[in-house]
Amino acid sequence: MRPDLLNWILIHYKVFALVLVRVASILFLMPVFSTRALPVQIKAAACIMLALLLTPVVPFRPDQLPGNPVSMGIMLVAELFVGITLALIVRLVFAGLQLAAQMVGFQMGFSVANIVDPQTGTQSVVITQFAYLISLLLFLAANGHYIILEALYESFQVLEPGRAVLNANIFHIVTDMGEEMFVLSVKLMAPVMAILLFSQVAMGILAKTVPQINILVMSFGLNIALGLFFIGLTLQVFWPVLGRALDKGTRLVPVVISLFAGR
Repeated sequence: MRPDLLNWILIHYKVFALVLVRVASILFLMPVFSTRALPVQIKAAACIMLALLLTPVVPFRPDQLPGNPVSMGIMLVAELFVGITLALIVRLVFAGLQLAAQMVGFQMGFSVANIVDPQTGTQSVVITQFAYLISLLLFLAANGHYIILEALYESFQVLEPGRAVLNANIFHIVTDMGEEMFVLSVKLMAPVMAILLFSQVAMGILAKTVPQINILVMSFGLNIALGLFFIGLTLQVFWPVLGRALDKGTRLVPVVISLFAGR
């Protein structure tokens, strides 16, 4: 190793540590990057490589860092909090989609047909996994992963490592995205939920009118057929609704970075 490179590493290792914490906290929580199907070693290597690429362009000098280990630890925690907050804003959009699909799958009778979600390692309804994979494909087709990486780079230009300040508006933005999560779930799956509700009401009336019919057995196939049919119809408006929510989330990321920077 060249002596000048070794000297640069010894001088900037604290800056690299701060950059790595923010990069890792974002990548390990963001959609696509956070999947458990991707080995941890690969994600860790990607975080280290991105941190190495970003450290030379970060407008921050090592002499600005404190020599006290406690102060350095507080700065690392602050960077972790910044990364988690930025990732949470985008993850809430996908959480709204998963919530809607979970409710529809439960109404269709798929609550007992669970599969392991490769993204989180937990069990989820088949419809939830289907809707989530479609949203990820649309997210990638719209170059959402490039937007995340670009926002990550710009965050270091606006907010220097370890300089984050708390602002009450950040809390309001996160709660607003939490509200958006429930609004998005209703917009996406309200037609399917309404049809399944009307189907249950019709089955109840039919059970009272013709008690000889085994409504329980008949409702299984009917709910699945109606649910899949109307889910297919809602796919036409799937991306416009989801795209607007993702656009709102990605536009809020620079705003949150500026608030962390005290601007």
